[in-house]
Amino acid sequence: METATVSAPIKVAVVYYSSTGTIAEIGKQIARQAEKVGAEVRLLKAAELAPQSAIDSNPAWAANAAATADIPDATPDDIEWADAVVFGSPTRFGNVASQLKQFIDTLGGLWGEGKLADKVYSGFTSSATTHGGQESTLLALYNSFHHFGGIIVAPGYTDPAKFADGNPYGTSHVDGQGSNPVDQTTREAARVQAERIVRLTTALKAGLATA
Repeated sequence: METATVSAPIKVAVVYYSSTGTIAEIGKQIARQAEKVGAEVRLLKAAELAPQSAIDSNPAWAANAAATADIPDATPDDIEWADAVVFGSPTRFGNVASQLKQFIDTLGGLWGEGKLADKVYSGFTSSATTHGGQESTLLALYNSFHHFGGIIVAPGYTDPAKFADGNPYGTSHVDGQGSNPVDQTTREAARVQAERIVRLTTALKAGLATA
């Protein structure tokens, strides 16, 4: 399936929470691929809620915090700006990480004004183990998008790469407690998802403009 480069760039916000770096890497990959097919992209992270002592106690967590210090914290203004929003979260007991959920909970004002509706939304995740709650995390995340009046664009099995990745709900990765870095299978899944988001958001905007 071909992906057309957008003529008038759509705006994509990639908003993630990552403790030890897996979700950060997937988020960067999705942002790069969206830019590659012509979107204007903001790569953003949810603000950290954990105390510094907890971060410092885990070398991988501390290293990722330092490596991503230059990535801005997301604000509601970024969501209002975007035509499409891609949220990323590690799975926490089969659910969304509290840091990302806290950010989503700050969007009530925009929701009340109807400014979250009619945007495209999608998600990505990771877990330490196979079948470690990846699908339930994305489905839990997508519950919020229904309340927004958003349009969920999942990758489905629309590309051969998705049969290798195996998750129709979004890009996901098993990191094995940090022993399995993001690999080519996950990068290809991120490419498929990013290209599909840009393509369908572009079509949606064109349709709304002529409606």
